[in-house]
Amino acid sequence: MIPERQSVSESVATRLSVYLRCLTLLESEEVRHVSSETLAQRFDLNSAQIRKDLAIFGEFGVRGVGYEVDTLKRHLLGLLGLDRTRRVAIVGAGHLGTALADYGGFHSGEFEIAALFDVDPGKIGTRTRTGVRVYDVSELPGVVESQGIEIGVITVPGEAAAEVAERCFGAGLKAILNFAPVRLNVPPGVRLKNVDLKINLETLSFYIAK
Repeated sequence: MIPERQSVSESVATRLSVYLRCLTLLESEEVRHVSSETLAQRFDLNSAQIRKDLAIFGEFGVRGVGYEVDTLKRHLLGLLGLDRTRRVAIVGAGHLGTALADYGGFHSGEFEIAALFDVDPGKIGTRTRTGVRVYDVSELPGVVESQGIEIGVITVPGEAAAEVAERCFGAGLKAILNFAPVRLNVPPGVRLKNVDLKINLETLSFYIAK
């Protein structure tokens, strides 16, 4: 029986995504079966952790044989909610927002950047290089509803992030990826993940500092 998603830690969900990438690569190499030990050795993972994580959701392997690559991949796609395309809106049509909108990795089938939003009249109504349209941010609720958008990405300056987040919550978005360098207050039922590029760079700097 699959546990309640809210009870599964983010670290487990992150590792499921890593396992999915590994299996996708193995599938491209026409590998049909893989053991947790081989998976761990090949991709610098922990075999016991792999078995523990997968056991949360059921029994996927066969003793002495391992995991069937394509079957386990399908299971992980379902667990991660990627068995259908998730539509995404980006709020903030600056350099970062438009770069994300045109990033090919977001148009691989699991995700689709459906719309960009901004307050700049000079950007509203334009399209990015790959054809993503920029809407006025005031249109967010209507576009989210009409286009079935489920995930919001915030790429505005820090001082505007809180207001934008409130707009996203008000539009009914339940999952937010925040690139703004601020902490946001999130209402119950909304999942927020922060991506702070500066903190990541500072962490790297720590390891190379003399």
